Formats: sequence, structure tokens, C-alpha cells
Amino acid sequence: MNTQAKVVEGKATPRGKYPHIKRAGDFLFVSGTSSRRADNSFAGVQADAMGTTQFDIRAQTRAVLENIRDILATQGASLSDVVEITTFLVDMGDFGGYNEVYGEFFDFNGPARTTVAVHQLPHPHLRIEIKAVAYKPL
Repeated sequence: MNTQAKVVEGKATPRGKYPHIKRAGDFLFVSGTSSRRADNSFAGVQADAMGTTQFDIRAQTRAVLENIRDILATQGASLSDVVEITTFLVDMGDFGGYNEVYGEFFDFNGPARTTVAVHQLPHPHLRIEIKAVAYKPL
């Protein structure tokens, strides 16, 4: 079986020793992806001078899906090739905003989807992480 892994230039460097994307035959596996930018800042987060932090789940969701889109493009794939998505939300109260933005990228013909609540993600500014599986024959 043809397998290859890739860390994508111009995207946030993984916080561990794993690739952004791994091809296994005709399948592409996108590692858990967040709204973190290449400069280690985060989309959808604002902190004021007093340390009060505000999160925008819509902006974070959009950034995550755009990151996944860009990562897939390095393998000649697109979001239309995604067959499964798993989403991790820190707060299910964010489900409505996440679901709204998700609907801008996918419809009922889109990937199978699972959404779960998690206690926390690798950084306190992250409210959402998504991993994806795409099918793109060579």
C-alpha cells in the first residue's frame, strides 16, 4: 500500500511528532486541526488588557475548515472529497454556532459526522478541533 505523511508548510506546526495529513492508498487522514495559525495566534479569540478572553466559535470553526481545505489541497483533494468528520467541542453550548458555519461548507451530501464534547483541548484558546478522512484515488 502506498503511504506518505506530510507536514504542510505555511500551517501551524504540529505540537507533537505527527503529520498534518497521511495518505494510505486512496484515503487521506487529516490530523486533528484547530484555528491556530502558522504564527501560533488563534482565529476567533480576543483577550483584553484585563485578561478577559472572548471566543467566537463561528470564526474558529471557519478557520478550522479552511485549514483542513488547505491541507487537503496539498494532495490534490478538496472538502468535497471528505467522507467523514469528527468534531471535538469544549462546550456543547457552541454547537449551534459550529453547526451554522459547518452548513456553509457542507450539505446533506457531505461527509458522515460525529460531534463530541471534550473536557479540554491542547490550548485554552481552542474551543474546537476537527479531524477528517477523505477519499481521493491516486
